Amino acid sequence: MDLLLLSLVAFSTSLLTAVIGLGGGVLLMLVMPGFIPLTVILPVHAWVQFASNVTRVGFALDQVSWSLLPPLLLGSLVGAGLGAALVDVITLDAWPLVAGLVILIVTWLPIDRWLPIDRAALFFLGFYQTGLGMVAGATGPLGAAILAKIRIDRDWLVVNTGLYMTLNHGIRGIAFGLMGFTLGAWWLWVVAMSIATLLGSWVGTRLRSRVPQRNFVGLFRWVVTLLALRLMWMAGSERVLA
Repeated sequence: MDLLLLSLVAFSTSLLTAVIGLGGGVLLMLVMPGFIPLTVILPVHAWVQFASNVTRVGFALDQVSWSLLPPLLLGSLVGAGLGAALVDVITLDAWPLVAGLVILIVTWLPIDRWLPIDRAALFFLGFYQTGLGMVAGATGPLGAAILAKIRIDRDWLVVNTGLYMTLNHGIRGIAFGLMGFTLGAWWLWVVAMSIATLLGSWVGTRLRSRVPQRNFVGLFRWVVTLLALRLMWMAGSERVLA
């Protein structure tokens, strides 16, 4: 029953991400505790989200900007190496607050007028996404906010957000394997949830065209904002509890 419920959640979150471009990975991460042990959540989440994002890209290859790939890939490889080295020693107490503030700034201020969104920015995006993802899990909102500064077209933004998150989760999954994690008893969970995400991506891709571009822009920005505020709330609540 737990596997069925978590697969339904994976389907729903993948559908959401295929329509809006983000949010599904964070929601899945929030649901997974209680279904599987905390020690395997990050690796399992990485492979399931890899399936979700690679299928989202695969269903709309004509929207992919392949020129984004080299700097994102290089940054992701460097980030994965550093994240793997620091996974047992780094502390992330201040990360949610800082990340939330940066996401709000990128989303609502015209930073593209002051800072060029170029290959260097894409390298650091790949570095940040994959390196931080090794120790913190879902890290998509900042990258989505940055890509929105390059181009806000609905299909382009959703698909190319999927492109860099495919790199992120795939490289993280490989890095976890090199660190000694094997799917072992959890292979069936990964397979079932991955199939569910494939179906979610397929349905969401077909529903995305029903969202008008004007509505999509506003919805996208407010979803990013809510995720950023959630990060900041997490930081504040942890400080209070401490």
